[in-house]
Amino acid sequence: MTRMSTTLKTLGRRAGPIAVLGCLFATCGCSSITRKHEANKIPQLGVIDPNQPRELHKAPFPPYVIEPPDELEIAIRPPLPDGMPSTFVVQPDGFVDLGFVGDVFVAGLTLSDAEERIAQHLNETKRPDNAEPLPADRKYEVSIRLANNQSKFYYVMGAVGNQGRFKSTGNETVLDAVLQAGLRSNSLPDKMYVARPHPHGGPDIILKVDWFGIRDRGDTLTNYQLVPGDRVIVPGTKPPGVLGSLLGGG
Repeated sequence: MTRMSTTLKTLGRRAGPIAVLGCLFATCGCSSITRKHEANKIPQLGVIDPNQPRELHKAPFPPYVIEPPDELEIAIRPPLPDGMPSTFVVQPDGFVDLGFVGDVFVAGLTLSDAEERIAQHLNETKRPDNAEPLPADRKYEVSIRLANNQSKFYYVMGAVGNQGRFKSTGNETVLDAVLQAGLRSNSLPDKMYVARPHPHGGPDIILKVDWFGIRDRGDTLTNYQLVPGDRVIVPGTKPPGVLGSLLGGG
């Protein structure tokens, strides 16, 4: 009897951890089923548009439009008085401050239009006393280069590791956006879509993304070229709890 009692006690002690592990795996299985159920409730938005610029078939952007707080490198010939900076920040009101020769409104203009606007302003403004005199038949010439794009961004939102805005340079695709933001364990990249801004009252522009085609097959059809203002949306299920995270679910 003593030996049998000892054996039963030993089995009981061993059964405790096994039972706990069984409960944990059962919980994990239930969480997986719940996640699939949640995922099935999330609709797939958007349509695939084969005419959109995409990887291997990118399109150049239209001429850059200046907005605050872009940084512009402005060269003026003949040069204005010494001490004038060459790089200017577009102020919130849309003006660049050219110092003693005044402010010029450039927001909403292309770089070439801004060159003309500033040149016109200089040629119509009385020259500073210490500026180099110009012959009667000569006018100021202006060249503007974008020193730092500070106004053009795309956005990644939803179940991603790093929600936020990312600078748009004209070369980014959906794949770039996802790699920048990172996916999470509760992300549903197969439900991903791109929401493109449009004028008020215009039709919605929602582009469906075939994430597994992009990632697993190198299919470029929906690896769209992103434009400033694009929202890359990655839906997701409810984030896992602490237990789910410990079991590899988060």
